Formats: sequence, structure tokens, C-alpha cells
Amino acid sequence: MNSKFFSAKNVALLGILVALVIVLQLFASAIPMFGVTLNFSLIPIAFAGILLGAFAGAIVGFTSGLVVFISAAVLGGEPFTATLFQAHPVILTLICIGKTTIAGLVSGLVFKFLSKKKEFLAVCVSAVILPIVNTGIYMLGIVLMKDTTATFLGMGVSTAGTVFTTVFAIIWLNFVLEMAVNLIFIPMIQRVVKALKKSN
Repeated sequence: MNSKFFSAKNVALLGILVALVIVLQLFASAIPMFGVTLNFSLIPIAFAGILLGAFAGAIVGFTSGLVVFISAAVLGGEPFTATLFQAHPVILTLICIGKTTIAGLVSGLVFKFLSKKKEFLAVCVSAVILPIVNTGIYMLGIVLMKDTTATFLGMGVSTAGTVFTTVFAIIWLNFVLEMAVNLIFIPMIQRVVKALKKSN
């Protein structure tokens, strides 16, 4: 780990992003609009990976996953997540915390690799890859917990493919909106930060 990462400026920025992801996850992670929900909590994760690197993306992602795990599974804030936690505590814990941690890490690594060629493209791809990895790991967890998922959804005995298709049919619009929100806000914020750096 580069010692520059632990500079006062970077640590302060990381602290702000961690605090922001906690606030967004608790109070603005599922804003209802036109029958679907908008999730803004992935923005600080992508922002951390872009500004501070993959390790920071993983830290903010871990924080987000931990907040979800505690609020949705342990405290029962989401009946579906709480049901999965009761039936599969280890798998649900790993999926819940791991998906945003890994997504933040991958997003940061993608930005680092692509930014050597074109920074704006790197920002956009990094913003898109985050919800893809996040949702992909979530869907893997659904398949691993297919029996409980099928029972909760009233599907009876179902194959992994059927459960996967059914759940994705429910969440696909939210998934698309997560990508859209990231694509709109991440490049915008990154340009503002870049302008501020130049002015300093």
C-alpha cells in the first residue's frame, strides 16, 4: 500500500465518502419513483475507486454492504433479506457484504487500467461496471439460496434457472436505473473535482 494513500487529504476524503455511503444507504438507498426505486448509495463507492483507488473503493463498498447487512438482515428491515439470513446465515452474510466490497474493488481497478488511455471513458466504464458486479454477485447468491427464495416468492419447487429468471425479472429495472444514475452523476462529480484541483 502506497504511503501517499494515507495522507491527511486522502484519509479525510475517504472518511467523507464512508459517512456519505452510510447516510445514503440508510436514508436514500431506495427512493421510490414511478413504481421503482432509485439507489444512490453506489455513487460514493465508485467515487472512492476513481479518486482514491481500488482499495478505497473496497473500503467504502464494505461499509455499504455492512450497513445493508445490519439493517436489512440482522434487524429485519427487509423481510426477504431477513428470511434468507435465517435460512442461510453464512451465504447471506458473504453475499451481502461481499458484493459491494468486490464491486468497489473491481470498479477501482478498471478505472486505474483504463485511465491510462482515456480518463473520461475510464470514469464511465468504472461507473457501469460497479452495478454489474454488484448485481451479478447478488444473483449468484440468489441461485445458491434458490429453495428459500422460491418458497418466499411462492414458486414452490423450482430450478436455479427459474429462480434466477424470476428474480431478475423483478429487479432488472432497478439494475438499469442504478447504471443510469451512476453514468449521470459519477462523470459529473469527477469533472467538478478535476476543476477544483486545477483551481488549487
